[in-house]
Parts: sequence; structure tokens; C-alpha cells
Amino acid sequence: METSPIPVVTVQTAPFDDQRPGTNGLRRKTAAFEGKKNYLQNYIQSVLSSIDLRDRQGCTMVVGSDGRYFSRAAIEVIVQMAAANGIGRLVIGHNGLLSTPAVSCIIRKIKAIGGIILTASHNPGGPGGDFGVKFNVANGGPSPDTVMERIYQVSRTLEEYAICPDLRIDLSRLGRHDFDLENKFKPFRVEIVDSVDVYLQLLRNIFDFSAIKSLLTGPNQLKIHIDAMNGVMGPYVRRILCDELGAPANSAVNCVPLEDFGGRPPEPNLTYATSLVDAMKGGDFGFGAAFDADGDRYMILGENGFFVNPSDSVAIMAANLSTIPYFRQLGVKGFARSMATSTALDRVAKAMKLALYETPTGWRYFGNLMDSGRCSLCGEESFGTGSDHIREKDGLWSVLVWLSIMAARKQGVEQIVREHWAKFGRNYFCRFDYEGLDPRAAFYLMKDLDSVISDKAFTSQKFAVGDHVYSVERADNFEYIDPVDGTVARNQGLRIVFSDTSRLVFRMSGSGGGLGATIRIYAESFERDPERHNRETQVVLGPLIAIALKISNIHERTGRRGPNIIT
Repeated sequence: METSPIPVVTVQTAPFDDQRPGTNGLRRKTAAFEGKKNYLQNYIQSVLSSIDLRDRQGCTMVVGSDGRYFSRAAIEVIVQMAAANGIGRLVIGHNGLLSTPAVSCIIRKIKAIGGIILTASHNPGGPGGDFGVKFNVANGGPSPDTVMERIYQVSRTLEEYAICPDLRIDLSRLGRHDFDLENKFKPFRVEIVDSVDVYLQLLRNIFDFSAIKSLLTGPNQLKIHIDAMNGVMGPYVRRILCDELGAPANSAVNCVPLEDFGGRPPEPNLTYATSLVDAMKGGDFGFGAAFDADGDRYMILGENGFFVNPSDSVAIMAANLSTIPYFRQLGVKGFARSMATSTALDRVAKAMKLALYETPTGWRYFGNLMDSGRCSLCGEESFGTGSDHIREKDGLWSVLVWLSIMAARKQGVEQIVREHWAKFGRNYFCRFDYEGLDPRAAFYLMKDLDSVISDKAFTSQKFAVGDHVYSVERADNFEYIDPVDGTVARNQGLRIVFSDTSRLVFRMSGSGGGLGATIRIYAESFERDPERHNRETQVVLGPLIAIALKISNIHERTGRRGPNIIT
């Protein structure tokens, strides 16, 4: 029996004034996407319309999610709208699940025009949580500023969107599904693919799996404890670390993706990954890791809960890349870090005589560096590290780098970190997050602080805290000129650098869910003397933090008594 072609419908709508993408796409409270009529549809139409019509017709796109609440309903809308807007083929993860690194991997592998990722990263899930829509471009990386601006401009004047409301897809059925649409010469195709396969094959070509497997199995096996935090990483951890690399099944916990991530923010840090921290403190495991909801961020712990600061993590990876076959074969071209990340990586780059690029926060700034062959490894202080194997930060890749280093050096996490400090010095580093601030108060706080540090007299200031005296060497509002295409990114954060290389950084975050503003304060101090590498971070940085609070007046101006999170 022949079925009629599925109709394409044009729906009238009105623009929303709050659909400018942030650092990682559009993040809002789930209720905005679910409850505001046409809110999701408007944004998806803006994304699709931002692609030139000639490029869009018949092209391939990738779609995935971290499994949070509202993802399945949103994927159905995306499928219906992609069909109506001329997309020829969608590749979607099984049950709608794909980690952010896997989306980047698949885009590059099949040469797709881009991909839509439904995630709010480490933000909470569930009906009362957050939701996000992120668009990655053809290189597999996040949208650059020019693309995000194009999406925003479309959203401001949108009057209609196209959709095939009768099109239905079963995300649980692996395989190819073709649909005949009205006024379309070729069928619209949806492919539901295994979420792990393509990404796993890429990792096999990067690492020495046999060396890692030897570390995780046998009589002297390294006992590991991996927390997937009920996000998308569960299937990847089970398949790769357990099935492929031989870690016992009970090495991995919280591996079932849940729409609300089990009621806790899926954020891999000492504040929220407390069950991992407690398990590691027991001394039964030599290596622990946790991942965020979409799998691009990670946290590393050693035996007895020894914490690896993410800024140290990328520096240690950089110093040990020769343990990875991928880098032995292709060489190491250079390193990059976000401006707010500690300068530990800079010291490794200098020792290896390699270029070091300092970029604004946001993974999209690394893409040009990698595409042009300038950068092999990059990282951010917010628990994100990656390399030029894809164009996203990659949590599981980072864990496999660490396991490779441990296998090659036959050392535990703490010993590796301490030997790194002894060789390069230690960068004490912490971040204070003030979340949910009144946006107006936060804006004027940063504006006034910018005026203070921009005054010429500020660079001659000295701050005395106890027996410490800090002399300002320079201060600025960070500006980045892309060395590849010359584009300029201004107002990327306020930096104060002292004569002893200590730093303070203040920046507004663009990764919230739309409920208030977030100001982050970063403090960093370098210590060369190995005898002083065992001090408490908060004690070492206490004087710097006191200066930060004094010059910003953040507590007085926001009514807060302290930060929400310290990392």
C-alpha cells in the first residue's frame, strides 16, 4: 500500500529577544524551551537558516544529546524541521545519545556540514533544570563568533519556520530510515547509529590499547573508579574502559543515563562528585575519574583522593605526549590554553621550545589554531582538555592519556604530579564562582573594575596583605587577535599580573542557564621551591584572594558572603 508524501508546513511565529548564543550555544531553563510556544522551533530555524541555502540543500547533519530531560522531544522537532528545511540526511545517536566528542568525531568522519548537540554541559537536568542547544560547524568544533552572530541576527527577525509535523522517528531502531516529503525529489534520510562505534575506532588509532589493558588487568592491575554521573558517558565508559580495555565492570558507577542525572548537577569537581571523592579517599583505588553530562569535561583523582588541578593536568599531559602513539607519529606542533587557565602549560611549552597560544574562554577559539596546524594540545581550567584528533574537549580521551602516562612511567597519579612540580615548579591555582547574581549589578561591577585597573596609576600600586607585598606589573581587559584569520575578540576578562608572576583574573561567564549572571575570580601564584609544594592552595592564595575581594567589592556590591563554588 502506497503512503502519501509527508507534508511540509510553514508556521507563523514571532521572534524572541533572548536567543543570542553564549559561550556554548543557547542555554536556558528547561521551562523556557518546553513551555514557551515556538521557543525551540524558532532557535532551530535560526540555526538552519544561518546555513547558506545552497549548502543546506541535501547536506548531512549530526544530532545528539546528553540524555537530559526534554532531549527526545527536542530531537523529534529537529528531525521534522531539518526535513522541511532541505537537509538530506541526519545521523543521530542510538536513543538520541551522543557525547559531544563523539559528535565532533562523526562530523569530521562523514564530512557533515555540522551538528546539533542538545546539552547544557554540567548544568542540572530535569524539568526544573537547564537545557541547551549547541551548533557545531563542519570542522567538528563549536560555532565561531561569526556563525553565532548570524544565528542571532536571524532569530531577531524570524517570522516563520518550516516543519514536517507528521514525520515520526523511532530513536531506538538502529539503521536507515527514508521518508518521502512533499515537493522533494529525493527522500529524506535518518540514520540511527551506535553511539560509541565511530568514536571508539578513532581512539584505537590514537592510543596503545594493549599497554592500557595491561595496566588495568592482571595480578598487578591498577584499580580504577569511574563515575559517569548518570550522563551520556555511561555507554562509553562501559564499552571502552570495561569491555575493550578490561577494567572490571564494577569499576564504573552511575553509568545509566538519567534525565535528571540522579538529581545532582553532572559537574566533575570536588563539590559535586563527592561520591567519587569519598570512594577514592578510602585508598582502595589508584585512579579515579568523573565526567560531565555530555562527556567533554573530566576530573582526575589519584590514590587517597589526591586531586589533579585541571590546569596542572593539561601541563602534565603536554610534558608526556611522547607516551601516545598518535603524537609520536604526527609530532607536537604547539599548545594553547584559555586566558584564565594557569600558566603551568606555558612552562612546558618553553622547555619543549614550542609555541604557546593564549585564547579567550571558549573552545571555538582553539579550532583555527588546530585547523592551521599550529596547535596539537589545548586546555581550559574548567576541567576541559583536548587535542587535534577532534575539535572539542574530550573527557574520555583525557582519561586515556593519563592511563597511558601511568602505564609508560609505571607511577601513580600523585608521584607523576609531584615529579612534574619538582621539574617545572608548581602553579597554585583556584577559581571562585559567584553564580545567580543580578545581571545589572554584575555588569556594573565588572565595568567599574575595568575602569579601576585601566587607570595608569593602577600599574604602580602595591598591595600589602600580612607579610606579603604584591606589586602590580600590568593590568588589562584581555583582547585576542586570531593569528590565523585576524579576527579580534575584545573584553574577554580582566587580568592583573603582579611582579612575582602571580595573577588575578575576573570574568563574566557565558555558560549559565539564563538565571542570573556568573562572575568568576581566578587566583594564581607560582612556586619554584620543592620544599614549598605541599602547602594548602587556599593558604597560599589567601592574600591574592583578599586583594581580589578588596578591589572588586564583590561581597558589598552583590550582597553575597562568599562564592557558590570554589575549585
